[in-house]
Amino acid sequence: MTSRLLMPCRRADAVRARTPEPVRGSTRPTAILDWEHPALRALVERIPGNGDAREALRAAHGIIAREVRPVYSVDDRRRASLTLELGRGSCSQRMAVLEAVARALDVPTRVRGLLVDGSFWYPRFPHLKPLVPEQVLLAWPEFLLEGAWVPIAELFGTLTELSATSGAFTNKGGETLFDAVARTAVDWDGTAPASCAGAPGTDCDLSAHVRLDLGHFTSRDELFARHGQTLCLAARTLAEPALGRWSAGARVALG
Repeated sequence: MTSRLLMPCRRADAVRARTPEPVRGSTRPTAILDWEHPALRALVERIPGNGDAREALRAAHGIIAREVRPVYSVDDRRRASLTLELGRGSCSQRMAVLEAVARALDVPTRVRGLLVDGSFWYPRFPHLKPLVPEQVLLAWPEFLLEGAWVPIAELFGTLTELSATSGAFTNKGGETLFDAVARTAVDWDGTAPASCAGAPGTDCDLSAHVRLDLGHFTSRDELFARHGQTLCLAARTLAEPALGRWSAGARVALG
């Protein structure tokens, strides 16, 4: 059981699958991807400079994974610099930090908008299923590397390579999607092998959870401006003080 009560109202014409068209991406700073901020510039300066953009992004991913604690924050439009300064962020917010770093390194980025079934998050909230949104808006980053768009899921290898290395992402415990892409295949399109590391029942193919592919956007700012965030403003305002500090994988005490 999922809920629509906490979700924003979306017009039917706003959530139609977009006709595929070229989206060039950008390196410009945005309200969310504020890479000119000193906090982000300082992070960029820590990345080894060997001239390989992919390796630089992998290094940045490692720094973010270690130093920005995963929590259940619900403000998808938070500035990347603030996430760094707080030292905590949601999966979406940590991805935004990586996107900001990429743009600072002159690597164009864009995002793919996916509406994912809320039941995908049931393993994280087994006692709060009625409060889980019916669908979650996911901004999935892509980076322009060597003339080709590379989804964050393939930053550390192809989906085939990653599916052979370890078990699938289970969406529970301390590992989030942001962390998982460094060790296993996260496949929203059904192109990866049926199972991860040959283990039956550990699906790398997450395509069944995708309700709608909204297409590509030049920035996550554009995606959220067009389609809103997962939760309505009132729900975000009420939930953020608690969820914004609730570590991923921590259990909620009931009763």
